[in-house]
Amino acid sequence: MFTALLAVAIGATVLSGLVTVYYDIPRQMMREFRSYGANLILAPSGGAASLPAGEAERALRYFPAESVVGAAPYRYKAAKINEQPFMLAGTDPAQARKTSPYWFVNGEWPQARGDALIGQNVADTIRLAPGGEFTLTGLNSEGEGFSRDFRVSGIVQTGGTEEAFIFVSLADFDGLIGETGEFDLVECSISASADELQGFAEQIAEDVPGVTPRLVRRVTQSEVTVLAKLQSLVYLVTVIVLLLTMICVATTMMAVVAERRQEIGLKKALGAANRSVAAEFLGEGMFLGGLGGVLGSALGFAFAQTVSVNVFHRPIAFQPLFIPATLAVSVVITALASLIPVRSATDVDPAVVLRGE
Repeated sequence: MFTALLAVAIGATVLSGLVTVYYDIPRQMMREFRSYGANLILAPSGGAASLPAGEAERALRYFPAESVVGAAPYRYKAAKINEQPFMLAGTDPAQARKTSPYWFVNGEWPQARGDALIGQNVADTIRLAPGGEFTLTGLNSEGEGFSRDFRVSGIVQTGGTEEAFIFVSLADFDGLIGETGEFDLVECSISASADELQGFAEQIAEDVPGVTPRLVRRVTQSEVTVLAKLQSLVYLVTVIVLLLTMICVATTMMAVVAERRQEIGLKKALGAANRSVAAEFLGEGMFLGGLGGVLGSALGFAFAQTVSVNVFHRPIAFQPLFIPATLAVSVVITALASLIPVRSATDVDPAVVLRGE
């Protein structure tokens, strides 16, 4: 019986732990996926050249505050360094760092006025290193020329088009080009499932006419694919563990019935009905299931916490509703596993057993 209890407790532990991980995987993975960049872009609608800042702020209010990892606005303008053309990008460095944590920056992000973050291609072309200075020239929105010195705070490497850009703060950009209160686009990193993100995008498209939300398909589709595979794996392992638990409990209960054949035969000879014998063994099995479920619920959370901390480096949320669910499943599993042993117990012939055959 101790073996059966141990099997149920282990099965309940794995069940409770994996179900907790299964339930928490989307929340954990959405945070991990945010390191791969923005998953939603707010762009101008109706063929407009720019996006009004007020409309962008209005669109961002459709997202729950706790789900917004970052929202980085961008403005672009052609500029020159030593008569060589480059693309100048104005943004909020703090928000850009949140939406694009995968950027590798050799040096520091811009922190003060006059700081610039340049791409690796730009640094190679004009031979600049962190701490170096350069003069940026070009034309502002009024067609007038500008010239200003900047310090290289860092060099960004992404393996993408960002390496050909010069990034400055919006304040510096507005000082050069002129403040317009408009953006070219806003990159958003939202902690939400693909379906939730699609719902937000549809709401914004319907209610904010000046904004066209666009999902970054390569990111959202990757999230859906990985989450589906992880959840399928957890589901498969849970089913296999439950089947193994049933087999272990069934074989153990069969051994218990075999050891107690004389006791069963004596009870039946004294008038015990098959229903009474079946209820006794089924009750023992369900009691073991309940006790194993209690142990498994406690150990399962510890198991899930260990997995979450080691894999995702974050603690997992405790789900009280999983305790009664684990108890119910444990009792049902042991009851089902006890059906064949119970049938074997009711088939005991008291005359044969008491004769010692």
